[in-house]
Amino acid sequence: MPEKQTLQRARQAKRTGKKPTTQASEFVREEMHHMKEGKHGPESRQQAIAIGLSKARRAGVDLKPPSAGQASRKTRQSARSAYRLGQEEGELSGTKTSRRSTTGRERATARKSTPARKRTTTRGTKTGGRTAAAGRTGRAKTASRKGTARKGSSTSRSRSSSRTTK
Repeated sequence: MPEKQTLQRARQAKRTGKKPTTQASEFVREEMHHMKEGKHGPESRQQAIAIGLSKARRAGVDLKPPSAGQASRKTRQSARSAYRLGQEEGELSGTKTSRRSTTGRERATARKSTPARKRTTTRGTKTGGRTAAAGRTGRAKTASRKGTARKGSSTSRSRSSSRTTK
């Protein structure tokens, strides 16, 4: 979360008509300051710049994600999601969307009844069924689907034990 002063400086830059890069420089400046203080987070200048730009995008600065030739796929994907989030509910934009998060019981009722399903967010209902399988490997998922979890694990154990005895 950026400091209040950083957000104020960025808002001021936006009001005076500065470019998005200039607005984002306030966030980078803050990260550089954190790095010099020895706070958690960036260990290098390059990392501080990346974190600052990400915070700026999340805060609502209209800083476009890098194009295909400029950065790696992972960086572009991360920048795209930060940009999207900032444009939806950014601190600088002034308009905030109120998204209601759902947890536990609400998700269970959402799957059952139609009115409750409409009330909950799509994100809440989608992630509800995915959380249990998210931490498992592909082999474990297929084994649980087929009901052969024990069979698969016992064969791998017998193979590994035969190697150690030789």
